[in-house]
Amino acid sequence: MCGIFGYWDRALCALPHEALQAMARTLAHRGPDDEGIRHQPQRGVALGNRRLAIIDIAGGHQPFVSDCGRIAVVQNGEIFNYVELAAELRAQGVRLHTHSDTEVILRLYEREGIACLRRLNGMFAIAIDDAREDALYLARDRIGVKPLYVADDGQRLLFASEIKAFWPPALAQRARAAIDLEAIHHYLSFNYIPPPWTAYAGVRHLMPGTWHKYTRGRHVHTERWWSLAGQRECDQRFEDWAEEFLALLDDAVRIRLRADVPFGAFLSGGVDSSTIVALMARHVQAPVRSFSIGFADPRYDESGHAELAARRFGCAHTSEVAVLNMLSRWPQVLHQLDQPHGDASFMPTLRVSELAARHVKVVLTGDGGDELFAGYDKYAQFFARPDALALPQPAFERRYFDSISLFTPTAKNALYRPEVRARLEGLDSFSAAAQPWLQEAQHFDRINQALYLDMQLLLSGNNLVKPDRMGMAVGLEARTPFLDWRLMEFAFRARGATKLAPDGDKKHWFKRAVAPLIGEDLAYRKKQMFTVPIGDWFRAECYPWLCDLLQNSELLMQYFQAKEIDLMLEKHRSGSANYTRELRALAALAVWAQTQRLGLGMALTGEGRV
Repeated sequence: MCGIFGYWDRALCALPHEALQAMARTLAHRGPDDEGIRHQPQRGVALGNRRLAIIDIAGGHQPFVSDCGRIAVVQNGEIFNYVELAAELRAQGVRLHTHSDTEVILRLYEREGIACLRRLNGMFAIAIDDAREDALYLARDRIGVKPLYVADDGQRLLFASEIKAFWPPALAQRARAAIDLEAIHHYLSFNYIPPPWTAYAGVRHLMPGTWHKYTRGRHVHTERWWSLAGQRECDQRFEDWAEEFLALLDDAVRIRLRADVPFGAFLSGGVDSSTIVALMARHVQAPVRSFSIGFADPRYDESGHAELAARRFGCAHTSEVAVLNMLSRWPQVLHQLDQPHGDASFMPTLRVSELAARHVKVVLTGDGGDELFAGYDKYAQFFARPDALALPQPAFERRYFDSISLFTPTAKNALYRPEVRARLEGLDSFSAAAQPWLQEAQHFDRINQALYLDMQLLLSGNNLVKPDRMGMAVGLEARTPFLDWRLMEFAFRARGATKLAPDGDKKHWFKRAVAPLIGEDLAYRKKQMFTVPIGDWFRAECYPWLCDLLQNSELLMQYFQAKEIDLMLEKHRSGSANYTRELRALAALAVWAQTQRLGLGMALTGEGRV
């Protein structure tokens, strides 16, 4: 796990080396153990890396450079099948100088070119400078576990693991990009900014499962090298499904235990994390180190369930009771995120990451299980509608999107100031951000279509951002066995009814399959969201703070009508309406603007639409 950065200048104009060093410093939290920069100013190109040393502590320094000196590679992430790939390369006569997974990428690329990506089982963002063809390749893993942002003005491309690297103090003279108003429009629909948009015009998130090739011309060649939509559903007996599922997940866990540093797991006592820890315990001799946080309020406290699970699996468990009101941590969280996110669970995720980082450098998590196997209440609620399966396809797509949206189009129009409404006229978040994915998934049944949308947008836009940014903020690597590509493809070969039963039972076959492994009490435990009671605080002790924040935010007052915000505040406080999610999203936007030192100097822009 690392942070990567660099640039590619089409006109061969060199970026000052001190600027590269400043970019590296902004990513030091992602890689506190080492720094490497390969700068070729005569070619106008540089690759840089801040390293969190996990595999081959002594030999894994990046960038890795080919023996001929013409190919250089940096990566953020881990290639979990690097052991098998290295053995294959050695059998073919390739000499490997280290035991690093990054060198494996280099050697595979030398032999197979960019097509080698398909050989990699891992979480990664990769940059390859190939002087043989005078090109820069940027690539991202299949589902977007690792981030990679690009800022391209037509001459110079900057890339980095986090947006903040584009504006380090040494580049203070470079104007920060204006806010992308279209991205804010989508944020109000999703509660996060869906990729490839970012909050900044001209800054884009490289899409998962794609690679870009940059040459000296302005054209950028883009290819999608993996798509989950390539799967086809088929019928299976439960016994066969369960056997294959458990075998795939067990192997995904096994290869994610490869590390030369201490590792552990986040353990909530829910079905996902309990299953991961149970499988970890099969493959290690010492007790699995597990971590959880608890709260004094029993409505939000899972620590008792986590401790029961830890005892069942013989874990060396560490748990702490955290302060429930974490709003003081919000600015720190949003600074790490670089973008507004309305999800309050980022705060407790940061807290449990801090706890784990005292003891280990790697944790396995249960992320991805809910999106693959229908674990959220929203799926059961929507498909309980009598017409959910009978609606014509266009109506289904629109109604499902409306059911998961934060602000409806009507609510957004009422919220916008007239000049903002005019700028956004005709822009629809459904058709721009959601419909293309739903149309790509039309060959799946309706349940799998809903899951497919979340796999493409919710995971890379929000849910995978959480363990990456909050873990990396404290030098902790998070690994996600459920998002092994073999398991993702397996999940989308299963029909939706195996995930969400007609009676609304979520993770239907999943829970049946893991019950013998983790016990029925954990398998069938009611799902409890990992969050904090922010809506209650907004009605009571935090109401004055919230009013002051929203009513005095330059950003909010530039975009939104104060009377609409005041109306939401008053209705929420009185209890006549529940605007928790809407107010939380607006508050996150205001706090984010403060952390970015943004104000009235921003341009209203929709430029750079994708």
